[in-house]
Amino acid sequence: MFHKSALNLTTQNQQHGSALVIAIFIIVVMSLLGSALVKMVSSNAETIAYEVIGTRAFQAAQAGAQQKMSILFPLLPSSGTCTVDSEYDFSAIEGLENCKAVDVDCIEDATVSGVTYYTVTSTGQCNVAGIFTSRTIEIKAKSL
Repeated sequence: MFHKSALNLTTQNQQHGSALVIAIFIIVVMSLLGSALVKMVSSNAETIAYEVIGTRAFQAAQAGAQQKMSILFPLLPSSGTCTVDSEYDFSAIEGLENCKAVDVDCIEDATVSGVTYYTVTSTGQCNVAGIFTSRTIEIKAKSL
């Protein structure tokens, strides 16, 4: 009987402090998981910011090309001209702040059987909070 009691006492003494080791291990693992989660969230936020600014640059390029197309094909029955190298600033337009269309160019490719073919290229650029993004589009058009 005495022998069992001494055995329990030594077993309890050997396990003394193991809860502290387990607690420290859990704290370290949870800290690593938390820091990895914070890094993923900040990376996703940065990616979304680049995507939004890239979309703005694309829309600026699209607006510049449409402006050039409205000059090339006016609503009135007169014929438009294919002017070269224009630049349009869209900073005053909500959603396109700090954006512009640069190098909006129109090239008359060829005339075949009275139909003239054109290529309109436009590059939209946005500079928001030090992030510079540029998108270029090209539109093929023909006269009727």
